[in-house]
Amino acid sequence: MKNKLALILPLALAAAVVPLAVGQKRGPGKNADKIAPSLPEKAFAKPKQKRKLLVFSRTTGFRHGSIPTGLTAVAMMGEKTGAFEAVISDDLANFESDKINQFDGILFLNTTGDPFLEKGKPGTQERSQRLQKNLQDFVKGGKGFAGFHSATDTLKPGGGHTPEYSKMINGAFDGHPWGGGSSVSIAVEKGQEKHPIVAHLDGKNMDFKEEIYQLRDPYDSKAVHMLLRLDLDRSEKKNLKRTDRDYGVAWVRKWGDGRVFYCSLGHNDAMYWHPDVLKVYLGGIQYALGDFDVPSK
Repeated sequence: MKNKLALILPLALAAAVVPLAVGQKRGPGKNADKIAPSLPEKAFAKPKQKRKLLVFSRTTGFRHGSIPTGLTAVAMMGEKTGAFEAVISDDLANFESDKINQFDGILFLNTTGDPFLEKGKPGTQERSQRLQKNLQDFVKGGKGFAGFHSATDTLKPGGGHTPEYSKMINGAFDGHPWGGGSSVSIAVEKGQEKHPIVAHLDGKNMDFKEEIYQLRDPYDSKAVHMLLRLDLDRSEKKNLKRTDRDYGVAWVRKWGDGRVFYCSLGHNDAMYWHPDVLKVYLGGIQYALGDFDVPSK
């Protein structure tokens, strides 16, 4: 019996990770019933061509429990609005130079650490450096990058070295005074009330419970087009590291010939069925893909 089990279990596990056949649809993902009624009705802009978005959530540090919900939301949003096809994969081969350019944009959804490292594999450091360079070439060459929440807890500065990735995304995680159960208020940046990505908010704050990051260098809110920031006066009071009280939450920027969108929301599952947050995500992704022509630095 033990010998039979030894043969059956590997086969069962292999079957569980077989990718979907071309054209085959996924079953309902986590919290799909909550996400569906909250999705935007349509894309902000008609795609100039069929768009393919790689959605990557590999972690070598903390792994958020909200990742499955986030993946479901992004896939459903792309399908419903027609803005993009979400290719959900943590396969590092997608970042190799012969594959990466099949995508129009790449989304890092709650990645952490160095997601390009494979512990115990020979040459993994060299491969990470190569894939990081491929990602930079991809974006600077005219493609798009988007990051949610802990994408800033990814490829952080250390040992006197600041990765290009950290410069691109504009900052590195430096703790979260506001944990997932904190009551926070997210304000539209002053003067940006009519910016197309946040115009649906009509200049009003979003109030909910969510984990909010504080960021360290190379964070510079003046280097990006800020859209949302934490309203400290309307959020729970915390001990803060930043004396400048600068807690940006969402922004866009140009990077070479490409485009970058980042939003620090996404720790709690509920962010992925909050209608206003989903619209911010969609607008930012469409900007990164090159279809939503909005003001940006």
